[in-house]
Amino acid sequence: MTVAHRRIDVDGIDTFYREAGPAGAPVLLLPHGYPSSSFQFRQLMPALADRWRTVAPDFPGFGYTGTPKDFDYTFDGHATFLQRFVDALGLDRYVVYLQDYGSQHGLRLAMAAPERVAGLIIQNGDIYEDEHGPKYAPLKRFWDNPTAEGREALGEAVTLEGFRDEFRGEVPEGIAERISPDLWELSWAVLNTPERREHLINLLADQRHTRQWFGRQQAYLREHRPPTLIVWGPHDGYMPAGAARAYLRDLPDADLHLLDGGHWLLETHLPEVVDLVRPFLDRVYTRN
Repeated sequence: MTVAHRRIDVDGIDTFYREAGPAGAPVLLLPHGYPSSSFQFRQLMPALADRWRTVAPDFPGFGYTGTPKDFDYTFDGHATFLQRFVDALGLDRYVVYLQDYGSQHGLRLAMAAPERVAGLIIQNGDIYEDEHGPKYAPLKRFWDNPTAEGREALGEAVTLEGFRDEFRGEVPEGIAERISPDLWELSWAVLNTPERREHLINLLADQRHTRQWFGRQQAYLREHRPPTLIVWGPHDGYMPAGAARAYLRDLPDADLHLLDGGHWLLETHLPEVVDLVRPFLDRVYTRN
């Protein structure tokens, strides 16, 4: 199945998104994380497009969406943008795929309209600070003491080498070889402008404010108990296996699978992920 590449105006922002599957089919919404774009879902989307409509936007400052000067390049701004994108497309029912920064944007979308959520797929997107991995340590030092020097250090990760290190992560060498250099080369190619680099550094700095949302997000999960599939790569310096298991505190009925991968499972374990996602989508949309 082919993936269509489309554009839509979202509150004056020229927004690029990928879409696959029948127009009237049940929806899987795919908000991307750092430092990627909708490109990260390029292989998952056609693998599901026979039965489901998959939709993956590029956020402002990422991918092929515009970089407006007056946009709020914070987690609040991106979460609001996702809500407006969904409304612009007229999506009123969806399963949300939560990965990396996309988990913050997607969870806030779910909390804003719980009745629209058919289910959640959580893949290396964490909301339990006590299970953060060791790779968070330098970020937490900045969060606790946000100085100008600390912000400058964050900028050292916004480089081609920094992106490569993020995509390759902590996965074993034999698995890391499956991760295409297209990921960091293309991400860097579309982010390598002074404006976009500054906006991304701002987003990294703003990440400290996501901690204020963790308790509310956990409460949403406890109260609404959306059907949930957790598929996780534990070779992740930010989000090890404990970060996945922590979701069971608030979603004891969630279906949890730990695969032998890392943060970018769709690059290294696509067939296994698809084999888990397809019956989950079938189940939740049949139920709903």
